[in-house]
Amino acid sequence: MSNVTPGDGRLSKNEKREAARDKARILRESQKKKDRRTKVLLQGGIIFASLAIVAIIALVIVNSVRPVGPGPRNMASDGILISEGFVAAESAALKSDDEPIPNERDEASGALAIQMYVDYLCPICGDFEATNGEYISSLVENGKTTVEIHPITILDRLSQGTKYSTRSANATACVANYSPDNFYDFHNLLFANQPAENSSGLDNDELIALTKEAGVKSASSIESCIKDQEFKSWVNASTARALNGPIPNSNIDKVEGTPTVLVNGLKYEGSVSDLASFQAFVLQATGADFNEQSTPTPTPTATPAG
Repeated sequence: MSNVTPGDGRLSKNEKREAARDKARILRESQKKKDRRTKVLLQGGIIFASLAIVAIIALVIVNSVRPVGPGPRNMASDGILISEGFVAAESAALKSDDEPIPNERDEASGALAIQMYVDYLCPICGDFEATNGEYISSLVENGKTTVEIHPITILDRLSQGTKYSTRSANATACVANYSPDNFYDFHNLLFANQPAENSSGLDNDELIALTKEAGVKSASSIESCIKDQEFKSWVNASTARALNGPIPNSNIDKVEGTPTVLVNGLKYEGSVSDLASFQAFVLQATGADFNEQSTPTPTPTATPAG
């Protein structure tokens, strides 16, 4: 059965034609209204998308020009300089990407300068510290030696995703910034409690506990600094500088591994687990004048093979 509108049969041909025109006109107007709505929605979507793109671009620009985080105080050379009494030399904080300011050695005084680049997850660094740490401490106590420690991070991949190298280096920067004269004790404690490679390393609470064991001042500030990784950007930047070079006042262009130990600018190439070898290198690097003016060094002792 077909549908017929009542009365349609009584319309003349002209009336039917006119009715068809009216219906077509109504359909056209309805379609125009739909087209206008679609156009408005489309334009709105384009404007919204454009605003979103502009916002993203603005965010990228802001992030690219945002000032980088500061580095720690007392590490303007990318390391911390420790002298007699294990007192740290003071220096102002630089921006993370600022060029470091090297510590100049006073060669006329006959002082001995030891520089160490270490990663606190590095087992070879741990071997060097276990073998030579007490000897280096005795040299600093003599008053004629400084030790400059540069924490760097190259072994994050070996801590099960916890980035222990970065976190431990950041922790040392926190101590340098807030309690610099306790840095050397904290440095030693990190190696005395060194985790194994391919472990998760010490967690932040354990690092914080070691800072307290080292007797730090401003313990709450250091705790927040460790948890927030306040100096993470500096750790990354200073590591890149060490790995790319140059290394000032030395006979090397860049750090190629840890530990890298320099004595009066000369790189130690001997065994990390042979105290006598390192002692002989120190005397060779400094000469007889240092040997005469310094107190006797500890007697070499046998070190178990690691």
